[in-house]
Amino acid sequence: MATAHASRDSASLADFFSVLRLRKSLVALILALIVITTLAVTALLPKWYLATTKIRVEKPEGAVQLYSAQGGAPADPYFLQDQFKIMQSEKILYPVIDHLNLGAKLAPLLGSPVALPKAITFRYLVDKMLRVESQRSSSLIDINVFAQDATLGADIANDIARTYSEDRVSLATSEQREGLAKLRQQLDAQDLIVKQQRDAVEKLRKDLNISGVDLNARYSDMEIETLRQMQNSLIALSVDAIGRKTRWERFKGIAPADRANLVNSELIPDQNIQNLLQAWLISDQKVTQLKARLGEAHPDLVSAIENRTKTKEQLDAQLRGYESALEIGYKEADARVAELKRQLSQAKVDQILSARERMRPFEEAAQKLDDETRLATTLKLTLRQREIDFQVPKKTIEILNTAEPARFASRPNWALNIIFSVLFGAVLAIGVALLLEYFDTSFRNVADVEARLQLPVLGVIPFQRNPLGSVDDDPANIEPFRVLHTNLNLALTPGRPHALVLFSAGPGEGKSTTLHRLAALMAAGGERVILIDSDLRRPTQHRLAQRPKNPGLSDCLLGEKTIEEVTQLGISPGLDFIPSGGHPGFTLGLLHANRLRDLIAILRTRYDKIVFDSPPIIGVSDTSVLTKVADGAILLVQHRRNPQSMVLRAQQIVEALKTPLLGVVLNQVPLHSGEDYGYYTNNYAYYSDGSGEKSRRTHSPSSVPATADRLVLSERDRGEKSAPSPRD
Repeated sequence: MATAHASRDSASLADFFSVLRLRKSLVALILALIVITTLAVTALLPKWYLATTKIRVEKPEGAVQLYSAQGGAPADPYFLQDQFKIMQSEKILYPVIDHLNLGAKLAPLLGSPVALPKAITFRYLVDKMLRVESQRSSSLIDINVFAQDATLGADIANDIARTYSEDRVSLATSEQREGLAKLRQQLDAQDLIVKQQRDAVEKLRKDLNISGVDLNARYSDMEIETLRQMQNSLIALSVDAIGRKTRWERFKGIAPADRANLVNSELIPDQNIQNLLQAWLISDQKVTQLKARLGEAHPDLVSAIENRTKTKEQLDAQLRGYESALEIGYKEADARVAELKRQLSQAKVDQILSARERMRPFEEAAQKLDDETRLATTLKLTLRQREIDFQVPKKTIEILNTAEPARFASRPNWALNIIFSVLFGAVLAIGVALLLEYFDTSFRNVADVEARLQLPVLGVIPFQRNPLGSVDDDPANIEPFRVLHTNLNLALTPGRPHALVLFSAGPGEGKSTTLHRLAALMAAGGERVILIDSDLRRPTQHRLAQRPKNPGLSDCLLGEKTIEEVTQLGISPGLDFIPSGGHPGFTLGLLHANRLRDLIAILRTRYDKIVFDSPPIIGVSDTSVLTKVADGAILLVQHRRNPQSMVLRAQQIVEALKTPLLGVVLNQVPLHSGEDYGYYTNNYAYYSDGSGEKSRRTHSPSSVPATADRLVLSERDRGEKSAPSPRD
């Protein structure tokens, strides 16, 4: 018992390969099934064609701003990740769906008779067709589109690249366009003011009758120079106030949920907000990674979500503070303009009250006209400069190639599927083989048999495709039966006839064919042998001998025939045969035990060996009757067929009948099966290659090969002492 457990628990690499050799047919079958299934599924899968457009995307160093100093944008490690999301967003893909009418083109793939809604088309495009990829430390992005129509896939890839490029250009110039529009509005308003002021000056000229006064004349007195300086300051402050108001109104008009996306566009150059945005993106990425492998209630995931929420709240607070700062800055600038206007008005009043009071209205009107004209000129120059800057191309995106329809399908990938099926099939097949080996409770080797049954192994019969043999049989096929014959003779008391029963625990273990060949070999060795087919329910020996089964044993036991009438003489040299008989359904009972003893007593006077072919002992009572009247029994066990518990039960039944169990015969052991079976089955081949004297020694019944030494009964004396036959 301990030996069996030790052999099961201890495993080595040699044991692993031994299991694979033993179950190589199962491994090959499973591997072949998986590979064939993979090939069939791959052949039936729809073909997907890959179209790829490669673009180069760079983060802009800084956009041309209308009213603030230009500066470089801080480094943003998540820029490409943002672009991946933008390319797969509704903003880019909805125009592509509309332009290519994808709702109608993709409807047949989903079995829809009508065009798909835009939302479903968008989700199918993102989940099944679109893959956006980029190599590490590279600004190149691959837009990969898989489609069952190669031309459609190329069109989608090209249209996504075009739409994304237009969106990037539109986003990069949106601030400038808005600034230019606002500047044109201011210039139109200023031109109107200049025109109105010019009309006012001409009216004063007529009213004061000063048509000869030069409008460009300047006065060098201190008051006029002070007014001029104040007017210049007012112009500068007005321009600054307009810029601040434009930035505040534009930022105020953006929804709070979209303000975080503007941090990278330099509309918000605040470094604290940049840092908070990066912290929020990192926390959001961490939450996404944890969700993929943790449950919603996991402490790490909950902590990561809380951290992301706090960071988002801080970012929103900073953005609200930034809006307030813009509003306060605008109001401060507007207040400065108002105050300067008030001061300028007061200075003008003081000038009017001076000695040159009569000319002051005209001079003031003329001065105001000059100021408004200079302001209009400044606005025109600024507008012109901004228009030139706007026309300068800013290449932050470049389409490197145009996708072409693929000539060959990229999905399914035959090579990858075959490799994967071979790997998966090999792992599964080996796993099944090891699992079956682990749960296999049959006898694994000779040591297991002898340890569990406490019986010697009389012979190891290798697996043979033709169990009955042939006239030109290889000597190696006969040698296992010679070893069995030799060890059986050593286990028996020499010089006396014996009645033996060969039985097995269950059906189909090769008992009848083994006994048939053993009996023929005994007879060929010079012994007088009679073979009796006592398996009255499913007789086999008459078919193996190619003889009629009537009359037979059942007829003799019923008293209908004599021994001489049922005995078939010379079915092979030295071998006689008693078939089962012509009474179907006949069973041996205790009433037939005495008749069997009488039959055996008569046969002892005529034969050296009386061998009975019995039915399986478990579930059939006939074998118990036979073993009760026989001199000894031999247990046949087929290699890895029945569990050990079943064989042990068969042994216990025979031992309970007090019939000596001479030993065990292991049948149908595969060649090269590993374990210690190989010591016997491999050495039998020694006799298949010889010729001449070696071959003659093989055919001598007295010769015993080296492997038989292992099978010689070392416990023969113990068997004789412990269970002597009453007929001995």
